[in-house]
Amino acid sequence: MPKPGTVTPEDCYADVCEQVEEQRKNDALGLEAASQEFQTDPLLPALDDLKAQKEAADARIRQQLAWAREFHGSRPYGLEELARHAGYSPSGIRTAYGEAEIRQVATQIGREPNRPRRDTARGSR
Repeated sequence: MPKPGTVTPEDCYADVCEQVEEQRKNDALGLEAASQEFQTDPLLPALDDLKAQKEAADARIRQQLAWAREFHGSRPYGLEELARHAGYSPSGIRTAYGEAEIRQVATQIGREPNRPRRDTARGSR
């Protein structure tokens, strides 16, 4: 369940909790049905699928951070604000993305970053 204060706007918190609970029930029912239908343990393939979804979400977050820091307007988004919303530390924002993500964003939006890239610990990931 999401923690209180993490859902915006706050009056949607109860709805989000209800959606999470419904998704949990659906996941459990799906696992039970798959187990009965195929007489196999569906947990491991379900975990593989969730891992792939998590990796895809992480990749999207890194691209969004690259855009926010390298392509946004005349000034990049601040490290503190991005860290708060992305679940990183401010120093983690600096190293969360690299040249690969910058190139992906540049290709997607059809232009180069606003300023030359400074070296980071992450390098050309």
